[in-house]
Amino acid sequence: MHTILLLTISNIFMTIAWYGHLKYKDSPLWIVILVSWGIAFVEYCFQVPANRIGHYEFTAAQLKTIQEVITLVVFCVFSIWYLKEPLKWNYLAGFAMMAGAVFVIFKEW
Repeated sequence: MHTILLLTISNIFMTIAWYGHLKYKDSPLWIVILVSWGIAFVEYCFQVPANRIGHYEFTAAQLKTIQEVITLVVFCVFSIWYLKEPLKWNYLAGFAMMAGAVFVIFKEW
């Protein structure tokens, strides 16, 4: 559970670093890059321990899959709440297909 929590926190920072600046299109790009890198540093402070701790329980491919699912959930919330962009049906359908990939990766064959 520590891995999931750390990955979630990491993804919140990552999403802010990657997409938060979209509301500030008048800011100079070099400032946006520096601020994003500062936020990304905090993200790494959670991501690296999450992967280190999680690799005792999960394979690297499973860790990446967990991270991607968390990223999609965090991004959906961020997109609606912060960017005020709706989730269209085709976005949700695509995300559902990605969820199918999770099943394939975690299924014991």
